[in-house]
Amino acid sequence: MHHLSYGDVKIAADRVGTGVRPVAVARADIGAGVGAAGTGGAPDAPDFELFLALEFMQHTGSFKARGALNFLLAHREREELPAAGVTLASGGNAGLACAWAARGLGVPATVFLPETAPQVKVERLRAYGADVRLVGTEYADAATACEAFAADTGALASHAYDHPLIAAGAGTLVEEIRSQVPLADTVVVSVGGGGLFAGVAAAAQHHGIRVVAVEPERCRALNAALEAGRVVDVPVDSVAADSLGARRASPMALAAAGTRNVRSVLVSDEAVVSARRELWERYRLAVENGAATAVSAVRGAVAAPEGADGQSAPYVPSPGERVVVVLCGGNADPGDTAR
Repeated sequence: MHHLSYGDVKIAADRVGTGVRPVAVARADIGAGVGAAGTGGAPDAPDFELFLALEFMQHTGSFKARGALNFLLAHREREELPAAGVTLASGGNAGLACAWAARGLGVPATVFLPETAPQVKVERLRAYGADVRLVGTEYADAATACEAFAADTGALASHAYDHPLIAAGAGTLVEEIRSQVPLADTVVVSVGGGGLFAGVAAAAQHHGIRVVAVEPERCRALNAALEAGRVVDVPVDSVAADSLGARRASPMALAAAGTRNVRSVLVSDEAVVSARRELWERYRLAVENGAATAVSAVRGAVAAPEGADGQSAPYVPSPGERVVVVLCGGNADPGDTAR
């Protein structure tokens, strides 16, 4: 297993350069008041600072563009791009990123998705010129078909999250966040298979930044691996499964989660839906459930789910803490946002 390092992330940042959009970071209103703490908010507003990293504005609508571009550019440097192109299994976002990066480099892309993938992602994939294959009902089904295709055709097999080049590309987010919030204490990320988390954790560890890894209760591959002390298969049954629905976390992610600056937390589907609705109602930010998963973990960041007491979110920042929540993707039907 490759142990991802800060050096890997730095190389990725130099490689992708201006090929990706620098993430925009916005200060958020928090708590029950109308303003952030220290800026005229209500007296009961939490006394920490909250920022939203708007990575859903990235090419293809998610952070995945970073890893996909890093992966293909690295293979081009090594002259390892076959005529059959690149192939990938994806819940949607990784496939979009792969197709986008491949189109930019003139490389054919064949993307395998579960039949349950949102139609908006399927249509966008085809718009990028990808050959789209729909197989099975879970990511694991698409992954099996993708492996067979690569073996038969010689296509370069990429991965949605379990590859050091993919994870290192995702980690370039941290350098950009630090340029805008230099004294950031904590970065909060959603976790599916763990590519984003592993990359972010590698960079964050170097800078002494805490990472909060957030998963839905019914989609908890990393949390279950930490509990078992090894990578294990988990059931996938969550509103965020289209982007966080990996059946197992990557060994890289498990290794990263064992460091002292990492905390793994779980959130309910109800909290995810509530957070997504609140992001729309408060900021007019239309994100997918995978992105809302991260926000739902931070107390005071959004309204509590109906029936909760407002204290139930699993991560409670300390006084004065600077927290950056990554909104990792926005590839969802806009009509679902306010529902």
